[in-house]
Amino acid sequence: MVLTSVGTMAGLQKKTSGIRNICILAHVDHGKTTLADCLISSNGIISSRLAGKLRYLDSREDEQIRGITMKSSAISLHFVKGDQEYLINLIDSPGHVDFSSEVSTAVRLCDGCIIVVDAVEGVCPQTQAVLRQAWLENIRPVLVINKIDRLIVELKLTPQEAYLHLKNILEQINAVTGALFTSKVLEERAEKETESESVSDTAPGDQIYDWSTGLEDTDDSHLYFSPDHGNVVFASAIDGWGFGVEHFAKMYSQKIGIKPAVLLKTLWGDYYLNTKAKKIMKGDQSKGKKPLFVQLVLDNIWSLYEAVMKRDKEKIEKIVTSLGLKIGARESRHADPKVHLNAICSQWLPISDAVLSMVCNKLPSPLDIAAERVEKLMCVGARTFDSLPPETQELKSAFMKCSSEGTAPVIVFVSKMFAVDAKALPHNKPRPLTQEEIAHRRELAKRRHAEKLAANQGKELSEKTPSESSSEVTGNTGDAKGEEQQLTGQAEIMTSKAIKQEADNKESFIAFARVFSGVVRRGQKIFVLGPKYDPAESLHKLSSQCSATNDVPLVPHMTCCTLENLYLLMGRELEDLEEVPAGNVLGIGGLQDFVLKSATLSTSPACPPFTPLNFEATPIVRVAVEPKHPSDMPQLVRGMKLLNQADPCVQVLIQETGEHVLVTAGEVHLQRCLDDLKERFAKVQISVSAPIIPFRETITRPPKVDMVNEEIGKQQKVAVIHQTKEDQNKVPEGIQVDSDGLVTISTPNKQATLSVRAMPLPEEVTRLLEENSDLIRTMEQLNTSLNEDKKTHEVNQKTLDRIKEFKQKLEQNLQGRKWRNAVDQIWSFGPRKCGPNILVYNFEGYKRSVWQCLGNTVKEVSKYRDFDNSIVSGFQLATLSGPMCEEPLMGVCFTVEKWEMNKVGEMRSTSSQDAGECDAIEQKQNEDGTLTSSCTDEVCSASDHQDSSENVPKSPEKTGKHKGEVLLADCYGPFSGQLIATMKEACRYALQAKPQRLMAAMYTCEIMATAEVLGRVYAVLSKREGRVLQEEMKEGTDVFIIKAVLPVAESFGFADEIRKRTSGLASPQLVFSHWEIISSDPFWVPTTEEEYLHFGEKADSENQARKYMNAVRKRKGLYVEEKIVEHAEKQRTLSRNK
Repeated sequence: MVLTSVGTMAGLQKKTSGIRNICILAHVDHGKTTLADCLISSNGIISSRLAGKLRYLDSREDEQIRGITMKSSAISLHFVKGDQEYLINLIDSPGHVDFSSEVSTAVRLCDGCIIVVDAVEGVCPQTQAVLRQAWLENIRPVLVINKIDRLIVELKLTPQEAYLHLKNILEQINAVTGALFTSKVLEERAEKETESESVSDTAPGDQIYDWSTGLEDTDDSHLYFSPDHGNVVFASAIDGWGFGVEHFAKMYSQKIGIKPAVLLKTLWGDYYLNTKAKKIMKGDQSKGKKPLFVQLVLDNIWSLYEAVMKRDKEKIEKIVTSLGLKIGARESRHADPKVHLNAICSQWLPISDAVLSMVCNKLPSPLDIAAERVEKLMCVGARTFDSLPPETQELKSAFMKCSSEGTAPVIVFVSKMFAVDAKALPHNKPRPLTQEEIAHRRELAKRRHAEKLAANQGKELSEKTPSESSSEVTGNTGDAKGEEQQLTGQAEIMTSKAIKQEADNKESFIAFARVFSGVVRRGQKIFVLGPKYDPAESLHKLSSQCSATNDVPLVPHMTCCTLENLYLLMGRELEDLEEVPAGNVLGIGGLQDFVLKSATLSTSPACPPFTPLNFEATPIVRVAVEPKHPSDMPQLVRGMKLLNQADPCVQVLIQETGEHVLVTAGEVHLQRCLDDLKERFAKVQISVSAPIIPFRETITRPPKVDMVNEEIGKQQKVAVIHQTKEDQNKVPEGIQVDSDGLVTISTPNKQATLSVRAMPLPEEVTRLLEENSDLIRTMEQLNTSLNEDKKTHEVNQKTLDRIKEFKQKLEQNLQGRKWRNAVDQIWSFGPRKCGPNILVYNFEGYKRSVWQCLGNTVKEVSKYRDFDNSIVSGFQLATLSGPMCEEPLMGVCFTVEKWEMNKVGEMRSTSSQDAGECDAIEQKQNEDGTLTSSCTDEVCSASDHQDSSENVPKSPEKTGKHKGEVLLADCYGPFSGQLIATMKEACRYALQAKPQRLMAAMYTCEIMATAEVLGRVYAVLSKREGRVLQEEMKEGTDVFIIKAVLPVAESFGFADEIRKRTSGLASPQLVFSHWEIISSDPFWVPTTEEEYLHFGEKADSENQARKYMNAVRKRKGLYVEEKIVEHAEKQRTLSRNK
């Protein structure tokens, strides 16, 4: 097919009903990019012979080398079907789990997606993940079952076996979709139940709920994949063929004389053809007949493959003539039978026609955007659509119409920024000259030539003058002038070259975006709305009619910018556009200073920012980077800023230690980020630290048995040679520790005494706190606004319901005598006020809880009120860095059982209520400041917060001024500061009074391996402390699926090692899953006779927990107890005695 001009494309962009925005999603190596190649070759952009080999959309060098896609890239295709023309914006996305954030950016811009599944491997973990992402974004999927040639050539299945295998794959995929659908229906049903409950509270009689009723009423037949619905294509992209059932239905309806509609329904399923009666009958299996699909479709494909592979010339000719195809001599004589096969199949069943016609028939155009999806996009956080301001709700109709009228508001969503070499931009490209330009240049050359001739003739005439000497002199001066001119010309050329080179080296950022409403024009002014922008607040300051061209007052999270360039994205190429109407995907130049990773652009200030993208993978692998030459530091910092903008998932932090840290999703992602830093963004040599592995600290219940499974307390203790654990945790003076772990400690000025106990939280509670961290953060915000008596914007009922539900779940999980009333007495969560640790108060005369947003606020004046913030701050500090290796705590509950204030302290607090409050608030602000500035994400190994307790209270002068010189600050510093430090110490000692344990981050690891390499896979797993959860054999293949968990600390180089050991036959997918307690005690030393006998006197067998703990302490520069000299009894001399 001929190449389509940019003009045609721009024309097609205006017909919204003919646009399809689609992305290709699949597991890694299932053939997405090969399929994209086949679709691109149908537009003549690449040769059909190169389709599948070129991988056109993998434009990066490392993508070509590794053979995997690492970024999502878009291309626009033109497709004609009958008399209708379509514009298909195709986005190819990566399948590797490390780059799943790129999938999220692609899915947000699309209305439909093609799910590609390998016919041999079937549904893999990443297939389920992408189906879930498509489901969350409300986009409609169609299915391509790819690599069917492998069933013929590799597995050598018969057509009947292949049919059953394909049927099985379809069932697996529909099962995933069904599970997603069921959960959604049950969720909606539960919401309706709660609503109706609140309405009909007084209804008499017991109401009986049947949870399945919602499922029976809801029609879900359109969701599932079935060939007779026309949303499944069977294909082999590498061989260039693919078909939907309707293709064969049309073909056979003429031959057999059965209506195409009947054939379409019966070609897939338990039907067979009764050849005598020329009727289609049901129940093929019971009668032992071939199903229609096998008889009419698969048998033909199998016989074609067999003929070509065996080089059966007569049969091939017969097939080619019967299909009416023309095959070139070059293809039929080629040594590789695959080439011949490709030539026949791509003419008989062209894959591009099958896939693109399915896309045009089954996937929605931008006009068919679902109302539910629009509401979901416009509602950030916990807000419902109805709670948005009326001007904002009016925008929904603009979305639904997708109108390109001049009056429609422009709404654009930028899903990511990507870096392009400045040379690749259209205005920097060398372009071919037009005819007029060529003629003009020819004229110039002729004129120059004529001038030269005239000058030469003039010279000859002047030479005839009498004095020859003078003529020589003038000649010389003329030459000198010419040389001078030449030199200046050269200098100019040199400088212009240098400027050009500088421009060439520059990376240019282009926004990957989609227009949801209105027409975007080059040079247009537009608002950029940040993720925290709230239209309700800004509409008070601005009129809803105001546009970005006016002088706009300052509004938080909103800036104005000009759209400099608009581009049509064509894979590796970019084409300039003047304007882009609604419903199209485009690239926008000139936004790098306004948009970091993603943003919403709009001409209407009433537009809310879109919901943030949901990323499947959490970034967990962190490394510190520094330049080889310290003088290159500014370039590295600039390079890291650019990298942060160019990659949707990477996080760039500066820790307080001054280290520049990169946080990435996995090893492959890390490698790509480092390559980009070195070669594109920073262009300097960098050295990279060993990966920084995050741990968590926790406590457990005291164990019942010791290390040799003897019951503790029964055996006889022996004289301990080592220092025992009791000695290690020696408690300083002034701190009392009871036998059951209650720690009592006083402030340095002896004005207050605290008693704190630490208890491990049940696992379910820790998990609950982790899952609901966003909800806890929302509660915290509501409580602060209540405390400060701010008028809060109406608290959403849905949020309150979620908080109530969360509280109920906590109460269910925290039952028993020791947790009595614990939920109502929760004082704070930590670290960062939303972490998986709890602070509970359990003393008389104080009431304050985190549930005050539910309406049970108690405003009371007590002696504790002024300083409670200090206690909370001390708890936050203690949970942020534990005593073992300064890592955050997890799953610990601290109970304050006693808080006594000396009479002087009480007097002080009552005499200066306001002052104390002011101090506490200030203290709190300082505290929050130190926390937030140092850490920007929750996996942050906020190492050196041990100093923050000293940093916080260092403001005696300030507090003095606040208090009107009240004697609250003594020689130990302000009282609130002393409380913070004391509380932190109390928490630390309470923690050390219990058995401490480290928690390691764990990956779930899925490995597909054949039976012969199974043993080697297990060997690698066990060497790296991995634990196999389950293994199952995939039906109809000899492939095993192994599910295991593996500590992140042991995972570096794991994928490479498995590939090496299994000769590339097994490759793992690692996804961060959970935190797990390492069972061994890092401080353990043998104390009983049995332990001595078993472990030896030194007990120097490897203790995993201690190894990890010491590694982290060493990295942070903390004291590590280790022997420098191992064997000191022998003197080893350098030279041997001769």
